[in-house]
Amino acid sequence: MTVRMRISLRVLYVVFGLLAIASGKAQVAQENPPKLILQITVDQLRGDMPASILAQCGPGGFRYLYENGVIYENAHHRHANTETVVGHATLATGADPADHGLTGNIWFDRELGRIVYNIEDDRYELLSHNQGSVDNIQKDPTIQVAKSDGRSPATILTTTFSDELALSTNGKSKNFAVSVKDRGAVPMAGQAGKAFWFSTKTGGFVSSSYYYKTLPSWVMAWNNKKLSKTYANTHWDLLNDRSTYRFGEYDDMPWEINLPGFGVVFPHPYGPADSPLYNTLLTLSPAGDELTYKFARELIMQEELGQDEVTDYLSISFSTTDYIGHVFGASSLETEDNLLRVDKLLSELFAFIDKQIGLDKTLIVLSSDHGTPEVPAFLNQFGIQAQYFYPDSVEKQKVIETVKAKYGLGSELISEYNHPYIYLNEEIIRKKGLDIHEVSRSIAAELPKIKGVAYAVPSIDLLEGKVPDTKLDRQILRNFHPERSGDIYLVLERNWFVNDFDGLTVASAHGSPWNYDTFVPIVFAGNGLKPQSIFRAVETVDIALTLSQYIRIKAPSGATGSPLIEVLTR
Repeated sequence: MTVRMRISLRVLYVVFGLLAIASGKAQVAQENPPKLILQITVDQLRGDMPASILAQCGPGGFRYLYENGVIYENAHHRHANTETVVGHATLATGADPADHGLTGNIWFDRELGRIVYNIEDDRYELLSHNQGSVDNIQKDPTIQVAKSDGRSPATILTTTFSDELALSTNGKSKNFAVSVKDRGAVPMAGQAGKAFWFSTKTGGFVSSSYYYKTLPSWVMAWNNKKLSKTYANTHWDLLNDRSTYRFGEYDDMPWEINLPGFGVVFPHPYGPADSPLYNTLLTLSPAGDELTYKFARELIMQEELGQDEVTDYLSISFSTTDYIGHVFGASSLETEDNLLRVDKLLSELFAFIDKQIGLDKTLIVLSSDHGTPEVPAFLNQFGIQAQYFYPDSVEKQKVIETVKAKYGLGSELISEYNHPYIYLNEEIIRKKGLDIHEVSRSIAAELPKIKGVAYAVPSIDLLEGKVPDTKLDRQILRNFHPERSGDIYLVLERNWFVNDFDGLTVASAHGSPWNYDTFVPIVFAGNGLKPQSIFRAVETVDIALTLSQYIRIKAPSGATGSPLIEVLTR
């Protein structure tokens, strides 16, 4: 099927849906807009994962969504770098990373001359219940590159759905986002909403002076309950009998990461509350999502969401599925148990929403920021080739030495390699009087000779439109921003990935353009939607546009998706 045919099919779906509306055979969804739009993101929830545990689920949670919702069974992110902030920003804006600007969790800022964290902003202070600066000790190397604990949405280059909702109501709507991760909350809140995230330093939820001068009193009161400490000297144990689990006998696998004091087998102890890693261990277990749910429930009550005729918005991003997947793998007993606990939380959340607001008055959309690969050793057991890739070895490869010799370069040619981006040493190249674009093309041509490398494309070719019109090249192009992207985009072979991040070894890592990382669920439910399963290909950029059209407001400024007709019609 050609590109033109694929585009034409997407257009035909939209046209036929709009014709049905115009002819009166279908009714546009929103004559009575929902009181609350609840956008749920489960971090690292590959599209097949909810169905894999559905038989073990109770009547609420995933089962409610999959029995009462509009399910898009073939949904994918369409960009190449499937990382957390990239996916969240895409869900929030309906735009590609090339447009919303968040091309990776980190990137090299050429003006500052250093690696920057996606939402760091030293113009603003982190607000905790201590009202003081909060040092970051979370074992998340992505965050550790930040030079400031301040956060803001300033790096997002387009509006979000929540921004447009605020504009359409002249600021009367209440727009909030909550997550363990700051990068799971800030993009969803946009520039006009409010964001909260979990601090591993304080054990409470924090925000930024971008949003508030001081934390709201109800947040201070909630934090002062110190609910995170209730897990002290307890442990994470299995929710159900081990015999009921698909991976019940896979509790001690050699690829799992043995974190100090946490172990690789159930039960996983949290240890004492004064342990330096105590709060970090909470985020590596279902406790992180439980605290997120409890904080979100308090927010709904204290901010009185859904209590008037103006549609409010709440984003909840459950983060711990991602952390658990990195440490134990997608096909692990820990991931299976955690998914069942996510299901239990969703069931409690929906019951609470039904009581407070009414599920018939709430539009729910569930998706994920990215999927996940399987651990190489797990795949190897089935005869499937898979392997880890070590970025430190790239500079030392013979192919790089060949390029150095060609141009007479003796020192390091690569200044930064933060997968998938390679940044060249511009200073050395300039001193030699060389053209950096010519050098980048030479390196990109050589890189696929390295074992594990599938493809490399220089950014100058993306900028000048000199790439083939393939699915992979389109994915990379949608991820390209001339000021933030590296000089070369590197794609590893399927089932190859980097498992070392600044000294933190992980069992698996997402970030590729391959199907297992782009495949995510998209489910809309509540507010009178009729259950149905849709099997045509849809994309995550469709969500923000669909939400906008559902309540008949302007779409985010960079939205490029297509409306999901099944949600817009009854």
